[in-house]
Amino acid sequence: MLMHLAQWLQAQNPDWGFLRVFQYLTFRALMAALTALLVGLVAGPSVIRRLTALKIGQPVRGYAMETHLVKSGTPTMGGVLILFAIGLATVLWFDTSNRFVWVVLWVTLGFGAIGWVDDWRKVVRKDPEGMRSREKYMWQSLIGLVAAVYLLFAMSQGSSGRVLELFMAWVRSGFAMDLPPRIELIVPFFKEISYPLGGIGFVILTYLVIVGASNAVNLTDGLDGLAIMPVVMVGSALGVFAYVSGSSVYSRYLLFPHIPGSGELLVFCSAMAGAGLAFLWFNTHPAQVFMGDVGALALGGALGTVAVIVRQEIVFFVMGGIFVVEAISVMAQVAYFKYTKRRFGEGRRILKMAPLHHHFEKSGWRETQVVVRFWIITMLLCLVGLSTLKLR
Repeated sequence: MLMHLAQWLQAQNPDWGFLRVFQYLTFRALMAALTALLVGLVAGPSVIRRLTALKIGQPVRGYAMETHLVKSGTPTMGGVLILFAIGLATVLWFDTSNRFVWVVLWVTLGFGAIGWVDDWRKVVRKDPEGMRSREKYMWQSLIGLVAAVYLLFAMSQGSSGRVLELFMAWVRSGFAMDLPPRIELIVPFFKEISYPLGGIGFVILTYLVIVGASNAVNLTDGLDGLAIMPVVMVGSALGVFAYVSGSSVYSRYLLFPHIPGSGELLVFCSAMAGAGLAFLWFNTHPAQVFMGDVGALALGGALGTVAVIVRQEIVFFVMGGIFVVEAISVMAQVAYFKYTKRRFGEGRRILKMAPLHHHFEKSGWRETQVVVRFWIITMLLCLVGLSTLKLR
């Protein structure tokens, strides 16, 4: 928004050449991060007080770690602070004509709305289950599929494509219309190895990445600061990939597909990093506020959507390894418990407790040790992911 305002002011006053700085993507990305950070830090105390006044406190289940019982009543739904800071900073500093940023914002707010309803039912209506799994998955699937189909044609024609017209043509062709190589699955560390997905394959992969990432981040959000810092690191790394793929010069030099308009996602990723750091100020141990599903589901969906747009799904899988392992630990624990109960009449467990971070707590690690060590692992994985920019 401010970029277009600067353009208008410069057109009215040709001597105001200093306003050209608003045209630079890197400047706007830095300002988006700073804006989100300041908004989060300034608004944080009042948001926490408001959540406390509304008695929106985190319930702690009886089977939780004993050390977590003291957290009962800590304000949750703090993710609204993150989403507000991201939304405000992004709208102020990005090019509002860019389709990619709008679809990421739409997915973020959509998943945030699902999380808000889930949290509201848990902490206000005192329903321990919140939104039922089937209902939650239905809404996640709806948003994920709509975003996947939209991106299929936005990717095909760049950020200014005729999405609806292309979608109708695709349907009339019996889903056999040829699509450009921008929707291929890129294999990292190799210059020319990629796998054609086709329209249906791209939609399925995109759906799985968006919905899977959303739930994986949500499962990771179980300790003070555990989820938000990996989100900041992975989001920042994806911002670098967005900048490269959006530049015809850098993408050609580094042998990446050029996605016109994707560079603008750097503004969103920067805003997410700034908002995440501001939230960490209040979420660090001992946490004054939890993000809740409203934040975790939204941030996971946002990361997955950005990864799809910049065509780095596999690299995202690597950089977000903590999220992946946390989700796998839950699925493995549940599957093994059900299998052994059916076969032996008594359910058995692989881990002492799932998700994985609770297993380490049960093994004697302090909460802060688990959190910081998971941060370090994520930092290493992000460096591995960023190395694919050149090691190809």
